Amino acid sequence: MSTVEATQIRSYGHFIGGRSVPPSENIIERVSPADGRVVATFTAGTRADAALAVAVAREAFDEGEWPHWTAMDRGRALLRCAGLMREHEERLARIDAEESGKPITLARGDVGASIELFEYAAALAMTMHGEAHTALGDDCTAMVVREPAGVVGMIIPWNFPLLLLAQKLPFALGAGCTAVVKPSEFTSGTAVELARLLTEAGIPDGVVNVVTGAGTEVGAPLAESSLVDILSFTGSTATGKRIVEASAGSVKRLSMELGGKAASVVFDDADLDDALDGVLFGVFFNQGECCVSGARLLVQESIADAFLARLVEAAGRIRVGGPLDDASELGPMIDAGHLEKVLGHIDAARRDGATVLTGGDRLGGENWGSGHFVAPTILDGVAEESAAFQQEIFGPVLTVTRFSDVDHAILLANATEYGLAGSIWTKNIDKALRVAKEMRSGRVWVNTTIDGAPQLPAGGMKQSGFGREMGQAGFDEFTDLKTIQIRTGPRQRVFPNWTGGNR
Repeated sequence: MSTVEATQIRSYGHFIGGRSVPPSENIIERVSPADGRVVATFTAGTRADAALAVAVAREAFDEGEWPHWTAMDRGRALLRCAGLMREHEERLARIDAEESGKPITLARGDVGASIELFEYAAALAMTMHGEAHTALGDDCTAMVVREPAGVVGMIIPWNFPLLLLAQKLPFALGAGCTAVVKPSEFTSGTAVELARLLTEAGIPDGVVNVVTGAGTEVGAPLAESSLVDILSFTGSTATGKRIVEASAGSVKRLSMELGGKAASVVFDDADLDDALDGVLFGVFFNQGECCVSGARLLVQESIADAFLARLVEAAGRIRVGGPLDDASELGPMIDAGHLEKVLGHIDAARRDGATVLTGGDRLGGENWGSGHFVAPTILDGVAEESAAFQQEIFGPVLTVTRFSDVDHAILLANATEYGLAGSIWTKNIDKALRVAKEMRSGRVWVNTTIDGAPQLPAGGMKQSGFGREMGQAGFDEFTDLKTIQIRTGPRQRVFPNWTGGNR
């Protein structure tokens, strides 16, 4: 076991117009959720700061060179940035681990995946193209051209600070857009660091801007501004609804990845060793602070008791620890408020009749100090109508509900307002395909979970949002289609008496 040495306190101001803005006197102190130590400070941005960043991004798009770079040149710039990210991989991972509380091993995985997203977005940028229609008649040729959509506002949550930004920013840049990024006030470090690397990679000044601070001061203006063409948001459904309302006056395009309550459906014909590992990973990955977390276990009645006995025993071996410890598998909650929220969900589930099979409490005492740690928790006997089944807990809490057959499993899987993701564990291909098709989720995994690749789009159904990130669809989100139709040769006059007839 090895432990990464803590870094010194980092101090960040905004990044606007290709330059780091000195931190203001009004700062946000980021306290480590593991030990209460201050790890970074960020400028508490204002509406004026957000307006300035939007104006700079607007000018960079309307009058700057970036939208007019060739597709190859934009792709090369993204590849240069990916190379710089690889050079700074460990530093970026440490920043995310310290600020979010996630284990350093997971943070390294996030950085690696972010680099791959930049590389893939570079490839899409290089192959950006439109369509030609040449069979509309001898006198007609038409083009459908794909153009950059304009200024993009991006609001990023705290659970995957760099990775979720990388699911948006390189695709927007590859399409030729400019951007204003509002990272979480808890985890702003890697967003500013990335903006610096993009400038070093040759992205023109003003193309990427980062404004730190609270959502009411910095995020809301992005939704309201008529100078922002697209707003891409990842966060809770409740906040997403407020953003939709705030954006109505500007009628901007929105891409929203919102809450989730994913089901892990385990059938009696599954490889139960694989399913056991997948269910554990699905719910305890990133402390359960994950929008696609497999927070609901739906398990077939015939195997439920035996499967749960093994699950409880395995959950007890998960290594909970500080973010900079290489041995840690599960870290603390993001802050004290969220810790209390998660514990409140557990208490409410108890009152609703659920049985706590393991965990259920805050980890305290000498080993945990002031850290916001919740023990890996499994709640059995969770009814479909209960809050624990319906609401997003966003912590290391697994609810268990039994089902009788395939129809019952599908009914339970779809029995929430969310539709972001789900997992199916079975070796019967007919069953897997039927459930996958009937599950109302933007992503469905079969015999795997929280899996993916840059080429595969992600997004939600129902109240989990709309729009897609990653893949070709994620690139196209940041483009506009324009039809250009050309007639050649003599024109057939519509009003020959007025214009002298056909000549």
